[in-house]
Amino acid sequence: MKKASLISVGAYTPKHILTNFDLEKMVDTSNEWIVKRTGINTRCIAKDEVTSDLATKAALVALQRSGLDKSEIDALICATVTPDYFCMPSTACKIASNLNLNNVTAFDISAACTGFIYLLDIAKSMIESGSKKNVLIVGAEKFSSIIDWSDRSTCVLFGDGAGAAVISARDDNEIIDIHTSSDGSKGDLLITPGCGTVNPASQEVLDKKLNFLHMAGNEVFKVAVQTLTKDVVDILEKNKIASEQVDLFIPHQANLRIIEAVKQRLNFTDEQCVVTVSKYGNTSSASIPMAMNEAYESGRLKQGDLILLDAFGGGFTWGSALLKFGGK
Repeated sequence: MKKASLISVGAYTPKHILTNFDLEKMVDTSNEWIVKRTGINTRCIAKDEVTSDLATKAALVALQRSGLDKSEIDALICATVTPDYFCMPSTACKIASNLNLNNVTAFDISAACTGFIYLLDIAKSMIESGSKKNVLIVGAEKFSSIIDWSDRSTCVLFGDGAGAAVISARDDNEIIDIHTSSDGSKGDLLITPGCGTVNPASQEVLDKKLNFLHMAGNEVFKVAVQTLTKDVVDILEKNKIASEQVDLFIPHQANLRIIEAVKQRLNFTDEQCVVTVSKYGNTSSASIPMAMNEAYESGRLKQGDLILLDAFGGGFTWGSALLKFGGK
């Protein structure tokens, strides 16, 4: 039986950079406070681009690096909580159209910051079942469109961007294992309350800013550290892999304090960890593939390397993945 292998990665970030010093002019905050609490210095903001534009550009890079012709792609899945349109068409369908991919399975998933791990799980199942041979997955977000830029507790955290990967049927460098899970009982701690069926779009919803992201930061932080640590321990123990055997640990890039806490509890070294949160902030479903792309382009990520991915996001959702990089 063929195995699912991640054979290429790509990313795209908008050109406009929003610094902490820019934010000092917008809300009551400071560069010192933002860096100390989050580790973030800058984030990218999409001005004249929508989520599918970001995703298409990242997908093109991943496709080119895969060595495949686009006609060989038989499924395209996008993870996003900031889709082009509220209901339809899906952002995946827009990406497929932009790439001139016709007659392919295309759909979106919504798993917030854990979106890329969920994508891996779906693509792995598709390939190992024999239903698909090459699956293009994209995590893309334009978080600037759902941020209240007068809310200093959230506007400093998020950025825009996209990351993509091609998952293909191969004989080696397989995706070894994936864990995904959720706890919907804590969903109100990280939520966009408005414009769904609970609070349909109305002037009142807009006046109350329910169309923007709302987050209970301290509570989310506590649950995230505990959950991420346990999930990584579980997947390593299940596969009888010691932390020192991992070549690269690529966590979701939400907050440097969360990354450091998980890293210390699991005894990962600086050399093992990939950290990009300082440059890009939290790009939700795009953060892991963007960080993976950064490691690839800098020469840190090489074919056959053992990678550990870990993410936690709204829902709550969380997940981890162990894989060997199959790219050239």
